[in-house]
Amino acid sequence: MLLVSKEFTFDAAHNLVKYHGKCEKLHGHTYKLVVTVAGEKDEEGMVIDFLELKRIVKEKVLSKLDHSYINEIIPQPSAENIAEWIWKQLETELNSERYFLYEIKVYETPTSYVTLKKKM
Repeated sequence: MLLVSKEFTFDAAHNLVKYHGKCEKLHGHTYKLVVTVAGEKDEEGMVIDFLELKRIVKEKVLSKLDHSYINEIIPQPSAENIAEWIWKQLETELNSERYFLYEIKVYETPTSYVTLKKKM
């Protein structure tokens, strides 16, 4: 099994309404998203074409989250909840006979991130 990953960034604002601390105030981040697909190579020697992976992530995730107020999409937009929302957007699209969505990482800052992996 091979793992194929692609990194993306998006800018968005949010506030944590069920949190008491400085993150309950409106603020923004430049998020980094890493999407990993696992699978077997096809006759062209690829698990998934990077361009196809990019197209799917842009269409299903970035077009909705980039330069948005995430609270309008995810009521309590913690990094954990954002990761689960992204997973739901991508899971069906990144699933074929040869490959499947294996893992996503959502970085809220360069040193703080959430990892969500497929249950095996």
